[in-house]
Amino acid sequence: MKYLFIVISSLFFVNISAQNIDWMSLEQALEMQKKSPKNIIIDVYTNWCGPCKLLDKNTFQNKKVADFINKYYYAVKFNAEGNEVINFDDREFTNPNYKPAMANRRNGNHQLTRYLGVRAYPTIVFLDTKSDIIYNLKGYNTPSQIEIWLKLFKDESHKNIKSQQDFNNFQKSFVSEF
Repeated sequence: MKYLFIVISSLFFVNISAQNIDWMSLEQALEMQKKSPKNIIIDVYTNWCGPCKLLDKNTFQNKKVADFINKYYYAVKFNAEGNEVINFDDREFTNPNYKPAMANRRNGNHQLTRYLGVRAYPTIVFLDTKSDIIYNLKGYNTPSQIEIWLKLFKDESHKNIKSQQDFNNFQKSFVSEF
């Protein structure tokens, strides 16, 4: 009985400490931007990618990360090898090489994946309020590793960084809170 209580209590605690990001489609994010401008963050993943699953589990489920993203960004999840039709930048993007039988294995690259310049998974693409690419952050990042990028690209202040020295100064003065 004591062990059952511990297990149930642990599950309850895990549920409370996990946080959800308000994921939406790219089209929804672009519509939201028209009403209330915010930068967009796109999690570019694939179904077979282990580091993508770790990013979801360890980073995007972190309460501080999720709260920050929900406050400052429109968050988009995009399957880089999926088959959805996406309208972006006055173009229609598809995956003409998509094979349904390969849905959970390596599949054809979506046209939007190439358009965004993504060449590794996971990649987090930051877009500004005009939907222009700010930066592609490649690979798995822990909450403390992604924090500097989330805070740097949350608004237009990244435009004040004009040189490597400016970035080095920003990095040295950065105080992690995650």
